[in-house]
Amino acid sequence: MDQLATFISNNWILVGALVVILALLAHSFFGGLLQNFASTSPGEAVKMINRDDAVVLDVREESEYQDGHIINAVHIPLSQLNDKTQELQKYKDKPIIAVCRSGHRSGQACSTLQKAGFDNVYNLSGGILAWKSANLPLVNKKQSK
Repeated sequence: MDQLATFISNNWILVGALVVILALLAHSFFGGLLQNFASTSPGEAVKMINRDDAVVLDVREESEYQDGHIINAVHIPLSQLNDKTQELQKYKDKPIIAVCRSGHRSGQACSTLQKAGFDNVYNLSGGILAWKSANLPLVNKKQSK
C-alpha cells in the first residue's frame, strides 16, 4: 500500500489523466441512460413527419442552416432556445424532432424543451450528417425561396 501512495504522489499528473479519461469513458457509456428523450433515425423521422405531422426543430447556427436544412424546419439556434421556447408552444401537441449537425446540440435542445414542459421530443441520431448519409433531401436558402 505504501508503494501505491508513493507511485500516486510521484506520478500525480499521470494518475489525474487516468481519472479524467475514466470519467469521460463512463460518461460516454452511461450518459445516455440519464436522458429522458428518445432518439430517432432519419428513416423514422421521415415517418414521423409524414404520419404524425412532426415538427423539425433545427438548432444549428444560421450559416449551417443556410447551407442546407430539412424542408419546413423551424430554425432556432441552440444559443437562443431558452429565450424562444414560447415560439414553439403552438407545436406542443406534436412530436418535435430536434436536429443539429451530429446529434449533440440537438440532445441539449431536447433537454431544454423537456424542462420547458414539452413531452413529445426526439433527437435525430447523427443529425444532418446521418440525414445526408441516408440520401434524404435538404433545401438551402436559394431553393426555399
